[in-house]
Amino acid sequence: MHIRDWPVHERPREKLIAHGAAALSDAELLAVFLGSGLRGRDAVATARELLGAHGPLRTLLERTPAQLAKLPGLGPARACKLAAALELGHRHLQAQLERGAALTDPGAAGRYFAQRLRGLPHEVFAAMFLDTRHRTIAFEELFRGTIDGAEVHPREVARRALALNAAAVIVGHNHPSGNPEPSAADRAVTERLKQALALVEVRLLDHFVIGDGAPVSMATRGWV
Repeated sequence: MHIRDWPVHERPREKLIAHGAAALSDAELLAVFLGSGLRGRDAVATARELLGAHGPLRTLLERTPAQLAKLPGLGPARACKLAAALELGHRHLQAQLERGAALTDPGAAGRYFAQRLRGLPHEVFAAMFLDTRHRTIAFEELFRGTIDGAEVHPREVARRALALNAAAVIVGHNHPSGNPEPSAADRAVTERLKQALALVEVRLLDHFVIGDGAPVSMATRGWV
């Protein structure tokens, strides 16, 4: 059965218009992007096959455009469009943080760290520097490590905060293993960072750990 023969409330595009993109499954979202499926299969069936063979969605979308282009149902044109759509999403979130408004939603910072750091094959420690009104001044990747970890130097974070005239800092790092649970070392680094920044009158607002699923906020855990 072609998608146009489905009940209206079950069609991905109609469902998106009526209820928003969040109401769609991963396969339905990918089907809306594909528009049509492989010969003999509709877009939803093709999307399900792609996710089943090359997913889940995060794994699929972390592929390079060249890798995506080789997958059945995509090809070079769709691979380029998909990569461009992802970048649009990244830039939209970045624009929200850079448009000059104060950061009032801590979750937005966590989502931005996740977009920048999730899926990297090595551990990266980054910092978001904020002014006195908690507006974003800069986002910088400060330290890189191996798959096992990155060595963090609190004094360097404090030096950059002073150089940028920042009043507050949010930091984050990824766990390449996918497990977002903070380690004892993560908690120790957070405490050292908080102390080092306090010496130069800069507040540490949060430390996000990025893995699979939602970012873990150490401030929410009471560790900042």
